[in-house]
Amino acid sequence: MTVRILAVFLTLLLGLGGIAVKLFTIQIQHGRRFTEQAARQYKRLVPLVSRRGTIFDRAGRELAVSLRVSSVFAQPAAVVNPRETARALAPILHQPARELQARLSTDKPFVWLQRQLEPRQAEAIGDLGLKGIGLIPESRRYYPRQDLASHVLGAVGLDDRGLEGVEHLYDELLGGKPQFVVAQQDALGRLVFRQEASEPKTPIFDVYLSIDEVLQYITERELARAVERCGAKAGTALIVDPATGEILALANQPTFDPNRYKTASSAAKRNRAATDYLEPGSIFKVILAAGAVEEGIASPTDLLYGENGSIEVSGTTIRDHGKYGWLTVRQVLAQSSNVGAIKLGQKLGKSLYYHYMSAFGFGNLTGVDLPGETPGLIRRPKGWSALSLPVLSLGQEVSVTAVQFATAFAAIANGGRLMRPHVVRSLRAQDGTVVRNVEPTVVRRVISESTARTLLEMLTSVVEEGTGKDAAVSGYSVSGKTGTAQKVDPATGRYSHRKVVASFVGAIPADAPRLVILVMIDEPETLRWGGSIAAPTFREIARDAVKYLKLPPSPARDVRLVRAG
Repeated sequence: MTVRILAVFLTLLLGLGGIAVKLFTIQIQHGRRFTEQAARQYKRLVPLVSRRGTIFDRAGRELAVSLRVSSVFAQPAAVVNPRETARALAPILHQPARELQARLSTDKPFVWLQRQLEPRQAEAIGDLGLKGIGLIPESRRYYPRQDLASHVLGAVGLDDRGLEGVEHLYDELLGGKPQFVVAQQDALGRLVFRQEASEPKTPIFDVYLSIDEVLQYITERELARAVERCGAKAGTALIVDPATGEILALANQPTFDPNRYKTASSAAKRNRAATDYLEPGSIFKVILAAGAVEEGIASPTDLLYGENGSIEVSGTTIRDHGKYGWLTVRQVLAQSSNVGAIKLGQKLGKSLYYHYMSAFGFGNLTGVDLPGETPGLIRRPKGWSALSLPVLSLGQEVSVTAVQFATAFAAIANGGRLMRPHVVRSLRAQDGTVVRNVEPTVVRRVISESTARTLLEMLTSVVEEGTGKDAAVSGYSVSGKTGTAQKVDPATGRYSHRKVVASFVGAIPADAPRLVILVMIDEPETLRWGGSIAAPTFREIARDAVKYLKLPPSPARDVRLVRAG
């Protein structure tokens, strides 16, 4: 009997010991992990989207706002009749009833049926009073001007996080951190909402752009008309304040409506002004002339012989569009003489020409506050062929972006200072307090003020008597340059005679530039010269811009009637 009692006692003691060890393992060693697992079984964090900051233009006009909307969800375990419920919801959500029924019959405790409903949809679902179907308030991004400035603004996804443009680059400042609703679920997986999490700790800011809504509209309207008129593949236009580097308008064709971001093509979404680089052609002769004048190698009245319209370099014959004899440097720019530009390039030389190309920012990022910017392409002189210097003088064998070239020309317009371009002007707290102003930033001085004045005066000849006559704006002096750049045909690897980029860049008024406007038309089918399509587009943009800004007319000046040849 004693042995049996002792055996039972030991058995109980060992059992209790085992239980104690198990309890120690569960509660002490793995207690935190099991507690978290248990919490996950009856608690769930459902993400909510907090209101994003508003994006305004420079005058305080709303370009991107957040609206309060509802999203509909289901707790499948609580749905009484999935089939009938799906039939009731299908016409409201514009979804097939069969697909809705499948989602209502899942084992998941929570499923979204549709995010960001229209107000009438939310009201209709609320009136149905369906069991297991609920509405959660969320935020929806809305762009009241549709496609206006879409490549600057960008877009957001369903989770209200930025995908493109300023929305993406300033996402954390505009959107803060996601907010959550804490939910509890019963044994059947049915959710019962208890409380909302605290507001995001990250502050939310409003963004004020340098873009002017009216100038943006003018630029987009005229660019769209030009692309349609000449049957072009694409186009880009910018307006820049040369004194500050502020981008006042940035337009691309094709474009898209960020309210319908999902349906837009990748070509329409691409911000060509910052991402696409093209050979600039004859507008690049401005950079050549800037270097030559700054180095004292050439003056406006220096003479260059035009060789009657053709010149042979390294076994290749390069022709002009006219048979010119003696030309002044001013006339070389006015008539866009290739022979004259090549001779000017030979006088400047490889090293100095490369120095000025680099100084004006080519081959490097401008630092513009837009995502996806590319640096373009220039090669170091050691990689140049015998033909490189002559064709670089014509704007070939170099690739630039529209933002790059507008910024470079702005340096000439403002007296020789290369400015960092930007589209954001200030950040403000929700109460309107200015948190940060984006101040103008001088990257470096490229040329002297006297050289800049000389170039602007020379470039008025392009509009008054040269290839850019169609860029003239009544009452205002204009300095500018036309360009028609042949594109390389991928099939042959040679320059195409049909595919070109027609461009015009100019400053208005020339005597004290307030605006720099660049127009680039990619692969026009008709009106294929810079002077015939880009220059008149510049004129239409500039004419309405100076009227809107109420810029005073230029002082009266004598127009030189200089004849080439």
